Amino acid sequence: MNLEANKNNAIAFYKMAYEGNPKRAVELYVGKEYIQHNPDVADGPEGFITYFERMQHEYPKKSIEFVRCIAQDNLVALHTHQTWPGDDEYVTMDFFRFDAEGKICEHWDAIQQIPKQAANPNTMY
Repeated sequence: MNLEANKNNAIAFYKMAYEGNPKRAVELYVGKEYIQHNPDVADGPEGFITYFERMQHEYPKKSIEFVRCIAQDNLVALHTHQTWPGDDEYVTMDFFRFDAEGKICEHWDAIQQIPKQAANPNTMY
């Protein structure tokens, strides 16, 4: 496993899809199978493409910042900061599993809206 290549590919894949080109992201970075664990996205590459094309159409001005990227074995974890229209901000944590060919084959995520007020002065990053 090439941990640095996997980290770079996970970021490139997610950034490309998020910014409006999920079909190309799948062509470049996804393997023979793609198992999706997000309950709002259909399983497989087509479900991923459909979801991100809809998000781009509905929210073209969204943005993403990659705060952390951690790799271990065949897994990569991304910690991101997303800003959506209306100043809605979210923390996401995405996990990608890579196959033996270095392609993404499975995805899990968790998302939390950043509150306007917090009980402590710490950021969510």
